[in-house]
Amino acid sequence: MQFQQIAISILAQGGESEAPAPLWAPPIVFGITIFSILLVLMFVAVSYTNLGNRHDAVDEHSDPHRQHPAKHPGLGH
Repeated sequence: MQFQQIAISILAQGGESEAPAPLWAPPIVFGITIFSILLVLMFVAVSYTNLGNRHDAVDEHSDPHRQHPAKHPGLGH
């Protein structure tokens, strides 16, 4: 119902359209800026990919106070 009201009000305005707001820089500047920001964020994310390889994996100790201990057969628990 509301969608119809919006559509009717848009159609009732006819061909009137406002001019877009002026940009303070050419569109290519916005594209290059966004691309460079995303590129920096990608390098930050990629720099954290090696964190899991810093130390050897250790066996999980058996904690009797855990509510749901992980009891997987064959893993030495």
